[in-house]
Amino acid sequence: MKRIDKAYINGQFTELHGKQIFDLINPSNHEKIGEVILGDEIDTRNAIAAAKKAFKTFSKTNVVERIEILKNLKKAVEKREKELIDAMILEYGGTRQFCTIAYQNMVGAFDHMIETLQHFEFERKVGSTLVEMTSLGVVGIITPWNSSNSFICNKFATAVAAGCTVVVKPSEMSALQTQLIIECFHEAALPEGVFNVVNGLGNVVGNEIVNHPDIAKISFTGSTRTGKMIAKGAVDSMKRVTLELGGKSPNIILDDADFEKAIPQAVFGAYMNSGQACIAPTRLLVPQSRLEEVNQLAKEAALQVVVGDPANENTNVGPMVSEKQYERVQHYIQVGLDENAELLVGGTGKPEGLENGNFVKATVFTNVRNDMRIAQEEIFGPVLSIISYQNDEDAIAIANDTLYGLAAYVTSSDENRALKVASRIEAGRVCINGFKHDPLAPFGGFKQSGIGREFGAFGLEEYLEPKSILV
Repeated sequence: MKRIDKAYINGQFTELHGKQIFDLINPSNHEKIGEVILGDEIDTRNAIAAAKKAFKTFSKTNVVERIEILKNLKKAVEKREKELIDAMILEYGGTRQFCTIAYQNMVGAFDHMIETLQHFEFERKVGSTLVEMTSLGVVGIITPWNSSNSFICNKFATAVAAGCTVVVKPSEMSALQTQLIIECFHEAALPEGVFNVVNGLGNVVGNEIVNHPDIAKISFTGSTRTGKMIAKGAVDSMKRVTLELGGKSPNIILDDADFEKAIPQAVFGAYMNSGQACIAPTRLLVPQSRLEEVNQLAKEAALQVVVGDPANENTNVGPMVSEKQYERVQHYIQVGLDENAELLVGGTGKPEGLENGNFVKATVFTNVRNDMRIAQEEIFGPVLSIISYQNDEDAIAIANDTLYGLAAYVTSSDENRALKVASRIEAGRVCINGFKHDPLAPFGGFKQSGIGREFGAFGLEEYLEPKSILV
């Protein structure tokens, strides 16, 4: 069992003022695997002070220096591949399939920001005015428990590229993973105070970051509810915010698609990261005229989904991260039953033989109406809702009938037709014919799925302020 009892402040592992202990529990078997001492407001202020001091010099670094730092960070992360993947499987319950992709995203974050820097203009001529893109200041980074280190690597790489220093508040449930990434970054010999981490609760460390006047920007990934609280708190000191929040992503299968390929792909896609993914396509929109065929294909696919030990390479769905998350998903499955949605496969309770962990049956509801709670509310588990539509116009209307707008998916044998549908979907990212990720393209949400963008040049600009100099 590992005990984590220090913050990382000013380039050093630092004794904590906070005393509260948080137990780390393996979600696959409920065994205690570690504990973390949580920081408090004093620890957070110390971290902010270190970042503020470091910003004075780090903001003056040039592109060549920042690229060298990003290269060193990448090398350090590459040395710990197995440990980073194994820690995620153990502590989070992420499947080996997903955790391997998450690790690749960690490494890729540095490469893609290096590529962005090589083409980014920090000085621009606009009309007769010189516009300088200047570093914002100290950035408060608040990350969730699903793919925690991927978020930290991406956000910190962007901060480095912009010449900003950071204070990170990761999820307390990700402390083992966070400790590893801290060790990686420490080995990269960063300038003191550029990267600081305080484990702690949102209502303690998070609140201090949100309210502290020396934090210039907050980059947050998590729930819409928490994002709204952060936005309200940040406005008092006019902090800039990037908020990547919840989703209820539609997956439209047009009537000319190859259903034998598209439907199984849709089912497995809905269960990405065991369903604990904000971009998961959990609303499957299909033609009413082919609903019976879809139901059969979806049921066959769902029965092939492997729920079990996340360390096994063939596992598709691991445990929910915590008992609380397990109970949340169970609640929504019961809501679906109470709403008279038709249960195609799965349901309440744990899969046979997996009673000791937070495992949920791979569940599919059909004949779901879009006004049902299971179609409108983010469940964050392996639960798919099949919704039928009459025609393309109806499909678009159903897809857009949601508070969210993070991601969407369209499948068709006619790419031009799919493009026309995609252009009318109210979402920050729309994938056509499959699940794609372009780390140089902007990522973020419409509506209540967030504010601002991440990745590439669009993400970098979120960490910069344009200054107009008129000569």
